[in-house]
Amino acid sequence: MSLKIRLSRGGAKKRPYYRVVVADSRKPRDGRYIERVGTYNPMVAKDHPERLKLDDERIKYWLGVGARPSDRVARFLGDLGMIDKPPIPEQTKQHLPRAKTLERQKEAEEKAKEAKADDKADDKPEEKTDEAKTDDKADDTPEEKAEDDKADEKADDKAEEKAEEKTDDKENKKDKKDG
Repeated sequence: MSLKIRLSRGGAKKRPYYRVVVADSRKPRDGRYIERVGTYNPMVAKDHPERLKLDDERIKYWLGVGARPSDRVARFLGDLGMIDKPPIPEQTKQHLPRAKTLERQKEAEEKAKEAKADDKADDKPEEKTDEAKTDDKADDTPEEKAEDDKADEKADDKAEEKAEEKTDDKENKKDKKDG
């Protein structure tokens, strides 16, 4: 007969109360047991003395006879120093993304970096702010003012062309999805 020191549930619905029992491992969880060696009440505070009560002498006896504690009881006994604390098993990796998902994420990041680099290359940094330009224009000759105006018009035209290209691209994508 293989003996287990385990928890046997009692109490009402949503109000658990456990007996720490020594039972045959083939018996049901809440079924017949050989001896009750303690109680566990998870409803009270962790530092409350009524939370876990164990008969140390009887548990030592049953461990000496060959009874094996369940995982939860082994943790209780390990906390009390009666046995070595059981190792905590390594967590599964099921919550982590799979290899293909990681690959797709890397591709998306690379595309985002390339897009930023393209935007930076297209958007040449202006040498002077608008306020500085207006101050400089006051000192310019009429010929220089005309040249500045032409340069500003060209920059505005380029910005408009880019905006039109982006809207055309969006329309083409929508057409492909619809088609």
